[in-house]
Amino acid sequence: GLERVSAVTARLGLQDMQAAVVSVAGTNGKGSSVAFAEAILQAAGYRTGCYTSPHLLRYNERIRVDQQPVDDDRLCAAFDRIDQARADVPLTYFEFGTLAALWIFAQLQLDAVVLEVGLGGRLDAVNLVDPDVALITSIGLDHQDWLGNDLELIGTEKAGILRPGRPAVFSGRRMPQSIRGRAEQIGASLAVAGEDYRIERRADGWDLVAADRVRRALPHPGMRGVVQIDNAAGALMALDCLSERLPVDQKAVRAGLLSARLPGRFEVRPGRPTWVLDVAHNPQAAGALNDILGDYFTHGRVMAVCGMLDDKDAAGVARVLAGRFDAWHLVDLSSQPRGLAAKQLSERVSPELADIPVSVGGGVDETLDKILADAAEDDLVVVFGSFLTVAAAMVWLENSESEAAKA
Repeated sequence: GLERVSAVTARLGLQDMQAAVVSVAGTNGKGSSVAFAEAILQAAGYRTGCYTSPHLLRYNERIRVDQQPVDDDRLCAAFDRIDQARADVPLTYFEFGTLAALWIFAQLQLDAVVLEVGLGGRLDAVNLVDPDVALITSIGLDHQDWLGNDLELIGTEKAGILRPGRPAVFSGRRMPQSIRGRAEQIGASLAVAGEDYRIERRADGWDLVAADRVRRALPHPGMRGVVQIDNAAGALMALDCLSERLPVDQKAVRAGLLSARLPGRFEVRPGRPTWVLDVAHNPQAAGALNDILGDYFTHGRVMAVCGMLDDKDAAGVARVLAGRFDAWHLVDLSSQPRGLAAKQLSERVSPELADIPVSVGGGVDETLDKILADAAEDDLVVVFGSFLTVAAAMVWLENSESEAAKA
């Protein structure tokens, strides 16, 4: 519930943000949508604050001001202020961090704040703030222990970020009816992809066509994958809902689409072999990864490095990606909270992989060391699954590059 965190919010006076607020919920595509909105607003000359989760390497990544992570001093000052204000009220890790982000944003003269909903929507701490526009991205099965095994139930939770009389956008390809029902119930003005706006794709770009606005000759986003056009279109539709307050011209849109980046989302690290990092950890995200890999040509083998958490649908992920890799290397995350041991992960994914070789390894570093020793120059190694897996691979790659430079 939101009772505890609402009480602390009231003590801090954070109920009303002075900046325009965009809240983003969904199963997949949230981070990319936030990155597009942030980059476009920045290109238009506005001061922005962004709150996202989880982080990859440093907690500071979760709170950005003008596209830069906040520094330790500002973050610690915020934590101290939240601790004072909460007194004897217990807060979860996520609630504490969310309040710290909101307090930081309130201290600054920001034009816009973009908030990524962490889990669900209705009862998420981010939902303390009334957004000026709500954006819901694609809906799939994830966090079923909390949100349920039914897309309509999940849609109900995500629709909790809608507000009476305020605009909202759904940018996914299949919208649960529960989202439409909630919008109609509270009088939220909902724009739905494929109904109220459409994307017209061309070889050299795309157009965004809505009833009251058309944006032509938009460039392919800097982030890979056809799904990124869906995410970019949703972000643009959300920003257009704020156009009277924060107008954005075509030059800023183009610049933002090209410059937006998100670490760990089909992040290519050139080398011999080539490495790809992607935090795909549910079947829907695995499908997007599979599509991008289908367009990525390599002369050598394509190898998977996968590590996942216990509450994820590992079998479903393997089912989607089964035909994409020549071999699978499973890493052990048993030392992490909710992490799966490599043997447990093998028991879940191997039945989906038929005769494809599966290697049960140790930690990320140990597994990548072995792969590097055996890999050919033209091979492609795709590291995916939990954020923990991708983060560890990032550190390993940075250390490897540093050692190579010294040599």
